Amino acid sequence: MSESLYFIAVVPPGDIQEEITQLKHEIAEKYGSSHALKSPPHITLHMPFKWKEKRFNELANVMNKLNEDLTPFQVELKGFDFFEPRVVFVDVAENEKLNQLQKEVVNACRKELKLDNANYKDRPFHPHVTIGFRDLKKQMFYAARKEFENRALNYEFTVHRVELLKHDGFRWNVVVFDRIEG
Repeated sequence: MSESLYFIAVVPPGDIQEEITQLKHEIAEKYGSSHALKSPPHITLHMPFKWKEKRFNELANVMNKLNEDLTPFQVELKGFDFFEPRVVFVDVAENEKLNQLQKEVVNACRKELKLDNANYKDRPFHPHVTIGFRDLKKQMFYAARKEFENRALNYEFTVHRVELLKHDGFRWNVVVFDRIEG
């Protein structure tokens, strides 16, 4: 039975994606961490989960409902922060609407899809856009931190929808699908 790996996220608009992808390339070139390049810049709302392909319509229907119910709101990306000893990320300014959206996504996935792995190691939601992680060695993490901790960055964008991302065996891609009735 064919299963794929998915997650749900907010993906910034193209111009902001391009600029954050350049930061990912900078981390890869200077600090040897290229793993973050395997996905478009995003704010994870639901951690990766396996889903049977034959049940894709159920997943698509939940995504469509989430997007129908979403009232657009602003998100601000501001500066950089870190999860020691391996993660460098663009920070997301405190945002109650984003926090609420994450809860709605998790609740919909639990209720409609019976998924129960929404939080990584039971950590609270800490929205961020990762630019370096996993393959970032500790020594390089501290060098990157020193470079990025005082660097300015500020983007603002409107969240119009949540996206479903699917792993193709090499990288994560935004799933484009037509509205499915079911």
